[in-house]
Amino acid sequence: MLRCMAIDDEPLALELLEDNISKVPYLQLVASCSNPLEAMKILQEQEIDLVFLDIQMPGLTGLQFIQSLAVKPMFILITAYEKYALQGFNLDVTDYMVKPVSLERFIKGCNKAWDIFQLKQKGKETVTAEVKPDYFFVNVEYKLVKVVFADITWIEGLKDYIKIHLVPPAKPVITRMSMKSMEDQLPKTDFIRIHKSYIVSSASITAVMKNTVFIHDLELPVGESYRDALTFLTGRNTV
Repeated sequence: MLRCMAIDDEPLALELLEDNISKVPYLQLVASCSNPLEAMKILQEQEIDLVFLDIQMPGLTGLQFIQSLAVKPMFILITAYEKYALQGFNLDVTDYMVKPVSLERFIKGCNKAWDIFQLKQKGKETVTAEVKPDYFFVNVEYKLVKVVFADITWIEGLKDYIKIHLVPPAKPVITRMSMKSMEDQLPKTDFIRIHKSYIVSSASITAVMKNTVFIHDLELPVGESYRDALTFLTGRNTV
């Protein structure tokens, strides 16, 4: 199955898109969104293979949304404008459809995405290995803010939000996201979760005790269930 998402700011267009998706047996609609910022959160939390995307939307356009992503699923652009086709294909979109889209044309584009997906799954497509990005984007007050992994010192969970503490003098970044989603975004070789509310950069740790991790003068508690991970990091039992 192709796990897909639909994004369009027009309710009727979004409803039609959902209906077309339901008619294609190998498509599984995971989420529908009225704007790219809402979709960003879903992409951070769930695995999406294909995105059906409008272009002209308030705030962030569809093309800007694609450009903002470090890791990209396949995209099929569905828009009322022909003039963005070249820009779309320069962003390696799978297909470009101009509204109104017939069901036949819609299925043709879906078949193209399905063929690409199957080739990747079976290993029949030669793909140049991509260097993993050293950054990601988070939603902050209706903006997408870039955060570089190397700039993070530690991360604090605040109920439905997280606070990303950066190397001074940079100010912390606060975004609506779960700790689990944040943990999944981070390189596991560079970050370690020491508590249900804390993730720290391994490079930022200056000292370790049995129940405490130090980042210079800052002391962070180590949760009972996270001590094994800390032992693995230090290579010995903490005192």
